[in-house]
Amino acid sequence: MKKILLVIMTLVVTMSACKKQEEAAKTTAENPFFVEWTTPFEVPPFDLIKIEHYRPAFDEGLKQHQQDIDAIINNAEEPTFENTILALENAGLLLTKVISVFFNISSADGNDEMQAIEEEYSPKITKHFDEMNMNEKLFAKVKSVYDNREKLGLQGEEARLVEKYYKSFVRGGTNLSPEDKEKMKEINTELVNLTTQFAKNLLNENRRFRLVITEESELAGLPESSRAAAAELAKAEEKTGYVFTLDKPSWIPFMQFADKRELREKMYKAYINRGNNNDDLDNKKIIQKIASLRVKKANLMGHKTWADFVISYNMAKTAKNANDLIQNIAKATVPFAKAEAVELQKMIDKEGGNFKLEPWDWWYYTEKLRKEKYNLNEEEIRPYFELNNVRQGVFILSEKLFGLKFEKRDDLPVYNSECETFEVKEANGDLVGIMYFDFFPRSGKRGGAWMNNIREQYYQDGKRVAPVIINVCNFTRPVGDVPSLLSIDEAETLFHEFGHALHGLLANSKYKSIAGTNVPRDFVELPSQILENWVLEPELLKMYAKHYKTGEVIPDELIKKIQDSKTFNQGFITMELIAASILDLDWHMLTDAKEVDAIEFENASKKKMGLIKEIEPRYSSWYFNHIFGSDFGYSAGYYGYTWSAVLDADAFQAFAETGDIFNKEVATKFRKNILEAGDSKDADELYRAFRGSDPKPDAFLKRKNFIK
Repeated sequence: MKKILLVIMTLVVTMSACKKQEEAAKTTAENPFFVEWTTPFEVPPFDLIKIEHYRPAFDEGLKQHQQDIDAIINNAEEPTFENTILALENAGLLLTKVISVFFNISSADGNDEMQAIEEEYSPKITKHFDEMNMNEKLFAKVKSVYDNREKLGLQGEEARLVEKYYKSFVRGGTNLSPEDKEKMKEINTELVNLTTQFAKNLLNENRRFRLVITEESELAGLPESSRAAAAELAKAEEKTGYVFTLDKPSWIPFMQFADKRELREKMYKAYINRGNNNDDLDNKKIIQKIASLRVKKANLMGHKTWADFVISYNMAKTAKNANDLIQNIAKATVPFAKAEAVELQKMIDKEGGNFKLEPWDWWYYTEKLRKEKYNLNEEEIRPYFELNNVRQGVFILSEKLFGLKFEKRDDLPVYNSECETFEVKEANGDLVGIMYFDFFPRSGKRGGAWMNNIREQYYQDGKRVAPVIINVCNFTRPVGDVPSLLSIDEAETLFHEFGHALHGLLANSKYKSIAGTNVPRDFVELPSQILENWVLEPELLKMYAKHYKTGEVIPDELIKKIQDSKTFNQGFITMELIAASILDLDWHMLTDAKEVDAIEFENASKKKMGLIKEIEPRYSSWYFNHIFGSDFGYSAGYYGYTWSAVLDADAFQAFAETGDIFNKEVATKFRKNILEAGDSKDADELYRAFRGSDPKPDAFLKRKNFIK
């Protein structure tokens, strides 16, 4: 009997083990991350990837990357470029795939389950890379190649890649003492948890707020397009009346046109107080802790401030240089902003308004003043800025400058049915890359607009591997039979993000780490911002700005109104951007790790910069996702938009000076020295190679109408 029982138990254990092996094999076979992608152009099989695939893929990806690192460390041969630097560059391919897909989708089409995975795995990923960056044996090999790079005959991109890896390890804390390494790891883990929570809170704030209007009288002043969108959202959410949100396509028209001042105030305060409502989504204590930890981290790395640490790797080189630029522009801007405020107050008084101008009045009276001065209303422009036509405009520009062709593809998998895909080709038909567009707001998408690489460009076995790029935006949705009609600001955003896309698409580097947008923060905005210069150029407008109903080309009279009003409201536009840049630098030029009260700190910052009360920074601290929503992000780097604006204005002059804004010779130089070059050389060297000289601020100041 005992023998029979023993046999039965053995069979049960064996069958159980076999079943587990079969289930594991089945899970592996069904997980798209564990097989070669046979999709066209090997794009991610988004249609097959499910939420349950991420955790095992992250686990296996981390495991395989560690095995790759161990193989480099345990290689008994003398360290060389190939067995150390190139091996590092090619390590962790599965992990790279999973990170790319997951974080792209979580920011553009996320949900509670993805948030939970992000909260679980972000600290694990941070810990993993900390262990790699602080591994003494691994760094010894990297340092050996770095120290012997001349003896090894390394030049060009190989020398640059060695330098980049060496600096990355140093920046990651490899030279710290064992005790300080542990402190750094603790700080990094805490930072990733805090920044993830900050971003989550902000997303949930956007989801939570709804202004529901049921009385028609409260819609007074709002254009039909805004009313229709609000009615459609109310229907979708099974609410009565009209629903307005904090998404820009809903919020901005409300601030521009709603006659009910108390409702504008409600919408405005809801927007600027996201993360500042003393509730479960409040971000103030998170900010205070992040700022404190960043001071501690900078101090560990031998810097007085976080800004000194971050900016030492940028074009500006020092926090002082960045701050000097921003402060000088602020001084030039304040008088213009004050003059605009006076003009708006006069309009309020003329209409019999018995109140002082407040921030929630600025957008509204600016539109009235625009109408009075230029007989121009933004709503009359929108019919000529249908989304597909505007995108066609940037395609036309890309063809004229760089000879690119765009072929729509309907056979590529997408993560959301609203995404569209294009194959990008050279004039001769050679593949450049694959482009994804995701244009409209949804509950799982964070605010703003951005470009990401789904796959970086690089060379493998002498052949160029084409990049896969995505532009994600939050534009005005189509409503009924009316297509998406963009504002000028949205059109400029589309061109801006496509400028980033071109930086990724036209990348032509041997190695991923120095390709495309892997450049300093204060240089990366040059390719994006320069494209904005063409948006309202009459020559290009006539090629893409066509009435969505009639196909009529935008009339000369309307173009003239647009041109005449180009410098209108520039004091406000510049001041809110500069104020956010100063606020960012103020947070990150703190020298004391003691936590400060977020509200008191922000108020002191605004007072010190001379910001008038009628204008708030573009981002208040508690919803400043650029600087607090990720470990590095744009922290101590938001000034980069203005730094790059000086570059882009000067760079566009290179075209304008020829009398041909589509000048092929200038475009070829820009492509070769900026777009294709990536981080192959220092940014200032690349710019001089394109322009022939250092950038001058004159074009930027003239564009703002700050000098004649």
